[in-house]
Amino acid sequence: MNPLDEQFAEAMNLARAGHANEAVQLITQLVWKGHPDAIFTLGDCYWRGVGVPQDLTRGRELFKVASAAGQQMAIRAHTNLLSSGIGGERDWHQALHRLGQEAQVDGLRAKMLEVVQAMDLDANGDPHRVPEWEQLSDRPNARLYRGAFTAAECDFMMLLAEPTYERSLVIMDGRDVPDPIRTSDGSTFHWLIEDPATHAINRRIAALSGTSVDQGEPLHILRYRPGQQYHPHHDWLPPPNRRLMTVLIYLNEEYEGGETAFPKANLKVRGRKGDALFFVSALPNGNLDPMSEHAGNPVQSGTKYLASRWIREHRHSA
Repeated sequence: MNPLDEQFAEAMNLARAGHANEAVQLITQLVWKGHPDAIFTLGDCYWRGVGVPQDLTRGRELFKVASAAGQQMAIRAHTNLLSSGIGGERDWHQALHRLGQEAQVDGLRAKMLEVVQAMDLDANGDPHRVPEWEQLSDRPNARLYRGAFTAAECDFMMLLAEPTYERSLVIMDGRDVPDPIRTSDGSTFHWLIEDPATHAINRRIAALSGTSVDQGEPLHILRYRPGQQYHPHHDWLPPPNRRLMTVLIYLNEEYEGGETAFPKANLKVRGRKGDALFFVSALPNGNLDPMSEHAGNPVQSGTKYLASRWIREHRHSA
């Protein structure tokens, strides 16, 4: 191991031991010496606000530098951020060009490229058309877009989520504890791993909901095994940036039970693979609509997969 790699390993040990500030100081020294892993790691520190104030723009700049130095995680991160425009300018054309290069040596990136190329998109990555919908309820405002997503796109979302499921948690008394309302497993495609195919899916969700893509929270994949459920709840969140709408994508059909139920509206929805359910959690004045209370009924057999994107009143920034 060369001396720079030894120093980087020392910095990582400091970070694991909880000495974030000392680790960042050592990593910063290595950045000035051009160490690619240190450049990426410092970018990640700025991106997440670990040991330094959070600064998405600075983090993205460092990812770009590390990418140019050949750091593999930085290469993918920089492409992803070019496609979404988070933390800087958006360049959809350049993101797809880079993805094409990455696809030559990375099977998963090749799958992403295949999914994107099969989409009917304009030059900006937006869908050319939005499918017709079926109005299911006036209150809550709920409508179903049948076949809004292809089977290949659904399979792709499940593929990406599979290695990263975690038990659904909530914070109570400063600790992560199992969510008493939601007994599913979940996987979140946060900004740094929101690849071009996932971003194009998010842009289609924005088109379905009539919102801007930056109002959406990260796409979240839920997995429900037999007996798992989501008890009655509301998705709405209060000001300063209210959560107003939800889009659910049904990713498979091989399960029994698991309907999306709106008990106060006497409505149950069992979507087919690729169907998207849109509903509004707010009244016209932006306050909570009690009629939007809903649940994911217990799965009786098989495994249910669902993609969820919650949509805010304004740009979502966290």
